[in-house]
Amino acid sequence: MAEGSTKRVLLLDLGFYAVCLTFAAASAVWSEFYGYRVWGNLATAAYLFGVLHAVWLMIDSREHTGFLTRLRSRWTPLAAVMVLGMLVPLAILVVRRLTGVDWLITPISWAAQPEVWVIERSADLLLHTGTPYVDVNTLGRAVEVNDYTPYGPVMAIFGLPRAIFGGGALTDARLYFALAAALCVVAALKILGAPKIPVRAAQLAVACPLTALTFAVAGPDLAIIGALILAGALAARHRPEWATVVLAVVTSMKLTALPAVGVIAFLVLATGGARVFARCAAIFVAVCLALNVPVLLVDPDAYIEHVIRFWLGMGKISSPAASPFPGHLIAESGPAGHAVALGLLGVAAVTILAWLVRRPPTTGSDAMMRAAVSLGAAALLTPATRFGYLVYPLTLFGAALTFSVAEQEPARSATDEPRRSAM
Repeated sequence: MAEGSTKRVLLLDLGFYAVCLTFAAASAVWSEFYGYRVWGNLATAAYLFGVLHAVWLMIDSREHTGFLTRLRSRWTPLAAVMVLGMLVPLAILVVRRLTGVDWLITPISWAAQPEVWVIERSADLLLHTGTPYVDVNTLGRAVEVNDYTPYGPVMAIFGLPRAIFGGGALTDARLYFALAAALCVVAALKILGAPKIPVRAAQLAVACPLTALTFAVAGPDLAIIGALILAGALAARHRPEWATVVLAVVTSMKLTALPAVGVIAFLVLATGGARVFARCAAIFVAVCLALNVPVLLVDPDAYIEHVIRFWLGMGKISSPAASPFPGHLIAESGPAGHAVALGLLGVAAVTILAWLVRRPPTTGSDAMMRAAVSLGAAALLTPATRFGYLVYPLTLFGAALTFSVAEQEPARSATDEPRRSAM
């Protein structure tokens, strides 16, 4: 790598870790959530190490041997983030949660974010009633946001260990979100031919504060992202039926993933043709029906209230998600602003759909990139949105970089083959 290019790479590393450091330090000092503060304190140390590491590489260009050579690797600060910014805070919070602070109206005591408790409750309800959804009409009190389970019935699977075996360090749903995400990514990499992961891809997909924080305090979005990456790999490697099954499972986990599901569907159409697409569409519908209809039949109104109405902002209460993104800020100006925000969201959806129709993705990297754009647009323009939803586009952009490497390696091998044969 040329000297100028190396300096640019290291400057980008420095900027990345500096931004991450700022986010982590702010979380440690000002967050209202206990879990965020625990994560912030530990992650601050990890990202500070990343800043110092980048500075060291920039000012010391001497050749080193042995341990110092390994320490100078750009993967070293990534390892620090994975340990100090992910594994250690998760372990601390899982153990801290055993003190019993779930469901209290005191965020400063929460060792897990509400989505963790809600999903574990949904698993218990599924076991005992056949539906993971609370009937909000029979509570005998005012409905609260945590009464809702805004997920599909498949998400309840992650709460089954706690529902079956009771509270304990090994039954925390976060462990199973993380395990599912890791297994999906490992499987995707194997399907892609075990490509060399770019450091920048790992920074975006793993070391980014949104990923690391989500890993420690919540986790369901990471399980969804892992499944989307697996589906993209399956579709890119011409296994459309299996990709479709995964997409049906993802859709039955959370409807928020639909923009990315649609993008991968266009990849299946572009690479497999109309007949394959029709077969996959039938598989998708069949799997979705099999996963959702049994729960729907137990209590249709509860299913529609939690999964559909609440997601659309039409439930008995609205989502409290209120990050200051354009869609939310415009909607806050009043009924007209809300209509404008929905209109902008619709324009974005139509624009992306037209992009997909006119130039459908033909590679996995293209599909991951467009899925990132679609989910990023949804996060920015939806009236009720959370800052944490940006984990989707950032992680999928990182996946796109890795998919691109996998796509280039076969071409490089084919180019080199005649040369090796001639030797």
